[in-house]
Amino acid sequence: MKGFRPLPKRWVVERTFAWLGRNRRLGKDYEYYPEVTEAWMYLGMIRLLVKRLARAA
Repeated sequence: MKGFRPLPKRWVVERTFAWLGRNRRLGKDYEYYPEVTEAWMYLGMIRLLVKRLARAA
C-alpha cells in the first residue's frame, strides 16, 4: 500500500468527536462515573441538534 489512504467512515467518528469537544465539559473535564460522562455526551448532542433545528426554522 503506497501513499495515504483514509479509512472509510472514520471521518464520521472524528467529526462527531470534534463536535462533542466543543462543549467545555466534554473537552476538558473528566468525570468519576462513566454514566455522568455518557449523560453529558447526550446533552452535548441534544444541544447541537437543537441549534441546527433553530437555525433551519
